[in-house]
Amino acid sequence: MTTTVGRPGSTLRRYRVEYVAGGLGGILLVVLVAWMFAAGNESGRQVWDGRYADARGLALWLITSISEPQYYAVASAGACLLVGGAIGHLADRKSWKWRGFVQACGTGLWPWAAGSALLSLSLGTIAWGWTLEPGVWQPLFVPLVSVAPAMVVLYGPGRIVGLTAAITGALFAPPASIAAVDLVCKPLELPLVVGATSGMWIGALVAFSLVRFLPWMPAPGAWRAAKADDPDPRTASWLWVLRRALADFTEAQFFGNEWASAAMLVGAVVAYAISPSALVYGSGLFLAVLAAQAVTALTGVLIWRRRWHAHGFYPTFVPVVSVAPATVLAFGGTVPAVLLGALVGALIAPPVAAAISRRLPASFHPFIGNVASMSVCTAVIVPVLGLIPGVAS
Repeated sequence: MTTTVGRPGSTLRRYRVEYVAGGLGGILLVVLVAWMFAAGNESGRQVWDGRYADARGLALWLITSISEPQYYAVASAGACLLVGGAIGHLADRKSWKWRGFVQACGTGLWPWAAGSALLSLSLGTIAWGWTLEPGVWQPLFVPLVSVAPAMVVLYGPGRIVGLTAAITGALFAPPASIAAVDLVCKPLELPLVVGATSGMWIGALVAFSLVRFLPWMPAPGAWRAAKADDPDPRTASWLWVLRRALADFTEAQFFGNEWASAAMLVGAVVAYAISPSALVYGSGLFLAVLAAQAVTALTGVLIWRRRWHAHGFYPTFVPVVSVAPATVLAFGGTVPAVLLGALVGALIAPPVAAAISRRLPASFHPFIGNVASMSVCTAVIVPVLGLIPGVAS
């Protein structure tokens, strides 16, 4: 992001806004975490059923939703992810040696992208929370990882962009995902992630088509002078492979940073140590899901490392939050399910995502291709793997 040399005051004010917002966000996070532990979620049960008077349940639902893209769906992992993201952003600002990958698709717009995503998550949950019933789950987390952060990355920082991104994400992504889950996935017995991710790309197509005609929105991509996906010569290093695989755990939230991923995993492991049934919707399959994600992340980066070197980015994270965990949940966490879901997902899902993204117009963020790949690959791969003897428990 460029700055104006002749206006140092504006740059200073921008940094002050970021630090004040970060401080207020940190205070809010502490309050939410304290509330989270007071509420408890030891059994992995649904923590909110759409009753707006239940403020504690709603707050816990929101912080839990932050780690739901990874299937963890536990508040401690969501809270720790935000803390890790803040550390990663500070490390980038301070140019630490071990700052890790730059967040928000390499733009450094983490405060704007994360803030817009959290606002969109809150608005979407309030707007569509009435669809919940006791024991009935709905994919209300989808605004967090779809339209809002992607629009900020494409259109740039600023309150107008951030608010527009948050509102359009909350309006379009949740109903599309809810409809896809209820009308397609449940009748056809497909993994629910197929519906959730389908709603993301459907809602994004509507939102990105609409905002092009809004007079207050800038030209897409005009805010930055250079692309973030420059070739990285370090991709030959084994350390880079391990770092990239770890960062892929949080790429879905547009964090994609080692600090963020490590913090989230610590929060998830601590929650598992306290109550093993509290994660992955009470299935008890957290360790199997984590193993599948680790295998698919590492395998994907190794297989597609040259694409990373050539393009500066390659969507190796796609099976980490789709094919691999969906296969585990579908077939009970057997060893064949863990390994086959991870390996096949790493081989097929990233190139499918890249192929779709390359064909999108410049006014559409490439994440649309990523989530479309999640939908298509999960809908095809999981049923096919179920035909192999020994995969199902």
